[in-house]
Amino acid sequence: MQINPYLQYNGNCEEAFRFYEKAIGAKIDVIMHIEGSPAADQMPPAMAKKVLHAQLSIDGEVIMASDCPPDYFEKMQGFSVCLQAQTPAEGKKWFDALVEGGDAKMPFAATFWSKGFGMCIDKFGVPWMINTEQDSTDQ
Repeated sequence: MQINPYLQYNGNCEEAFRFYEKAIGAKIDVIMHIEGSPAADQMPPAMAKKVLHAQLSIDGEVIMASDCPPDYFEKMQGFSVCLQAQTPAEGKKWFDALVEGGDAKMPFAATFWSKGFGMCIDKFGVPWMINTEQDSTDQ
């Protein structure tokens, strides 16, 4: 079984995915727009250029998303997307990229459980946790 987060954006899904492509080295697998899809007739005309479905991959893991009609959009809360970095340097690089234009909730630093951990909300409103696992010899 694979569990994949499905994020809903307030009209800026494609911009967010292009940002993640650069910020964390994600690969965009697909971006489907509402225009030209079977769902186009059921959506307001203002949604035509918005994202019906998108998927990106990061080291074989998948995040999916879409744009939400404005009347249905709710701020993302109550969860975080957690990335496991191989090294503190990699984690710090991801954290610094994701927090740009966003809000650092816990600066990236060593903790008692991790060589590097940080929490932020990116400029698109997505909450992130960046974690670096301890080596088995560290425990």
